[in-house]
Amino acid sequence: MNNPNRPIIRILASGLVATPLALLPAIASADETAEIRFATPSWPGVTVKTQLAAELLEALGYEPSQQEIGATIAYEALNLNEVDAFMAAWLPAQQPMYDASMEKDTLVDLGNNVDGALIGFAVPRYVAEAGVKQVGDLDKPEFADKFGREIFSIEVGSGMSDTLNEAIDNDTYGLGDWEPVETSTPGMLSAVKNAINNDEWIVFAGWTPHWMNIEYDVVYLEDTEDMWGPDGGGSDVRTLLNKPYSESHPNATRLLDQMTFSADDQSAMIYEFSFEERDPDEVAVEWINQHPDRIEAFVDGVTTIDGKPAWPALQQAFDFES
Repeated sequence: MNNPNRPIIRILASGLVATPLALLPAIASADETAEIRFATPSWPGVTVKTQLAAELLEALGYEPSQQEIGATIAYEALNLNEVDAFMAAWLPAQQPMYDASMEKDTLVDLGNNVDGALIGFAVPRYVAEAGVKQVGDLDKPEFADKFGREIFSIEVGSGMSDTLNEAIDNDTYGLGDWEPVETSTPGMLSAVKNAINNDEWIVFAGWTPHWMNIEYDVVYLEDTEDMWGPDGGGSDVRTLLNKPYSESHPNATRLLDQMTFSADDQSAMIYEFSFEERDPDEVAVEWINQHPDRIEAFVDGVTTIDGKPAWPALQQAFDFES
């Protein structure tokens, strides 16, 4: 993210197909080159997660680079073979882009890399304890006026903003007479902080993983009508590769396929990077050093670029105990 390469200037329709991986070879392919190019949207969790992958790959002899581009351009760049990997395919928030690309056979979906991701309405815990447990509780007469019939959200035009406005237009959960307060992520979270500091009522569009879930004591409301998507706003964050890279780089593909995190893992990384304002490489290396068992699982069956076992190389690179 911090060293973007040339911008992507061509915009064409991309293709995507979800392909389960077969058992991968235990050594790097003879054709496996060192370069791997990541598309990295400027989202804190993806920034640190991608940096962590880059640290591991570099220790194994690869040459990772990152391009800071948005999700829409990332799909296009993958399809054009201008980047190799994307660890931020958030579904269903990106479902239209994902679905529009399913007819072509240009990308490989390695599956979910974050367990427990969620999008939905959140309230301070004291609001939940007062009786607001489900989204349908918001418009109850005893509660609605306490919120000023306002819902805080992020930027106009974002997927979350579109979902919120569609719900208001359709009077979902009785929200037809509520007003969206659409600002930026920092603006929304500033309003959340001020409300909590003053024991005021507020409802906002939140998500996990994010540092908000560490800094603020909030509760996500049960979404019984799946307004935020199937499973009450439950989400996948998938790793995508362009198909030529995946086919010619089975070893690097295996590593990326085996990298998975919990939402709590990601929230802690985001807190350190975005809230504490630490460098992403520092946060990534610290997480690696603190989780040797997880790293060893990530590299099960993986080798260095020259075919040596990966785990001893990482033990040496990161001073893990033998």
